[in-house]
Amino acid sequence: MNKPPRKRKKATSGAFSGSEPPASSTNEDISQQVDPAIATITVTAVEVPELTEQEQSDRLHLERKVERAFFEAGKALAQLRDRRLYRSTHKTFEEYCRSRFGYTRMAATYKIAAATVMENLSTIGLQNAEITTDGLQPPQMSTIGLQNVEMSTSGLQILPTNERQVRPLVALEPEVQRTAWQQAVHEAGGKVPTGRIVKDVVQRIMERTKVPNTYQIGEVCQIIVKDNPELRGKGGCWAIISAVNEFSCTVETWNSEYTIGLQHLKSYNYLPAECQQVREISDRISRVYSSGLEESVQKFLEMLGKLNRAYLTDLEEKVLRVLESEYINEI
Repeated sequence: MNKPPRKRKKATSGAFSGSEPPASSTNEDISQQVDPAIATITVTAVEVPELTEQEQSDRLHLERKVERAFFEAGKALAQLRDRRLYRSTHKTFEEYCRSRFGYTRMAATYKIAAATVMENLSTIGLQNAEITTDGLQPPQMSTIGLQNVEMSTSGLQILPTNERQVRPLVALEPEVQRTAWQQAVHEAGGKVPTGRIVKDVVQRIMERTKVPNTYQIGEVCQIIVKDNPELRGKGGCWAIISAVNEFSCTVETWNSEYTIGLQHLKSYNYLPAECQQVREISDRISRVYSSGLEESVQKFLEMLGKLNRAYLTDLEEKVLRVLESEYINEI
């Protein structure tokens, strides 16, 4: 049987039809290598647009708004509470905060207290604080034993940027709040300190000045101003303990709520039944009182909220009932 003819392979000699033979790949790689010492790298420039003066101003303004957001929230809540602007829809400020903002009473209290601390740190008194050569601020700073607090003009202008940084300061006196904040700034290397740094500083101060907190929830106390400008006008007011903290108490008065250091409270040592009577009277005053009342009516209600007894006289009771019938129906 005849085998089919095999196909012959084409010649693969060095001849290359119609062109020069290709250079070897090895030679091609070598010829294309460049000495790294003299290599030129081309980089496309990326233009960074400069901000105009107006844009720089707008940026600073917006950054300040972000930093002060918690401060503005706290101040607004304080206005809503103190002016009782919630009264048309809610019986209490606590119910209003929970319904409108989803805040618990404690959360709203902390925001208001944090705003008060922020306002204290922003005062001219802080900017012009008297500094001694050893870095201590007399006499308050020396009494709490802080050492080597390095303060400068730029350092004094560093302020908190969130509520967490401020919250630990709430339990301190205003002048000690400033001291503690500057110590925290110092420990943060001249930058805005974290909440943890502030908390550690406050804890060290508290350990040096620790006073046991023996107050109980529901107990009725008297507010002692004692050179605290934040309590001006509240001297002698009933303060009903609503929360017991380690170094302070959160108290309710007939028109507001505060977190107050223990040195600004004095217990009336009332019996439980008497404390309940005070709360009922305080709630009645709160329902009637508003900034739109006649001055004489406001003064009368304020006087009731400072009584050194847990009851009303017959005349006081009659007048309060008249005011309740007259004004509560108008709300």
